[in-house]
Amino acid sequence: MAAVVRTDRLLANLTKICLALPEVTRKDMGRHAAFLVRKKFFAYFLNDHHGDGIISIACKALPGDNTLLAAAQPARFYLPAYVGPRGWIALRLDRGKVDWNEVAELLTGSYRLTASARLISRAPGNKSRSILVYSMARVN
Repeated sequence: MAAVVRTDRLLANLTKICLALPEVTRKDMGRHAAFLVRKKFFAYFLNDHHGDGIISIACKALPGDNTLLAAAQPARFYLPAYVGPRGWIALRLDRGKVDWNEVAELLTGSYRLTASARLISRAPGNKSRSILVYSMARVN
């Protein structure tokens, strides 16, 4: 029961971050959820995807950032099935305390790679750092 409550809380926090961005919708897909901007996917909440036991958020990343993050911090980041080779990265949410600022940076970066310039200009915190810079700083 505690795992269900934790999963619900994680998804609620992710939803709050994503829905603060212009024209974002959430699509529930069983135990997973997708976040879209104008019918384009920019993030997935994955809960035990294909029985892997992992709870994570998968997002688009800048070219090459996904493989660098996965190599530098394999306990936290991995290349998600199907979309990892196409530039996506997944951050594990089931490994201790979640850094919600890092999650927000990851989600915002993915949104910016997906949304139109007009929507990006309306997004809060319009000057987001690269998630690679933020996450690599945590290693040092």
